[in-house]
Amino acid sequence: MKSAVNRFRIMAIICGVMSLLLWFIYMPGKYMLDGIDDHKYLIVIPIVHGYLYMVYLLTALQVGVKGRWHLIKILWVMLAGTLPVASFIAERRIVKQYP
Repeated sequence: MKSAVNRFRIMAIICGVMSLLLWFIYMPGKYMLDGIDDHKYLIVIPIVHGYLYMVYLLTALQVGVKGRWHLIKILWVMLAGTLPVASFIAERRIVKQYP
């Protein structure tokens, strides 16, 4: 269980940072630099975030199955990856639950 929690912890932090980049770097840059070709480098952020979010979902599912959680709790933890700060909160609560 400890290795599953460690994998989830790493992915929650990475996914949270990528979500912050998506919300506060990519989205404003996309609309502020709309007519300029400078935003072509920003397209990497949502692509990387999408792939990492899929890995986050798998690690959340793994922790939930190993921890024998209810389906609702697993879904809430999975949804925590969609908001920038929520994945950090979910990570802290799960690490406290499984030290």
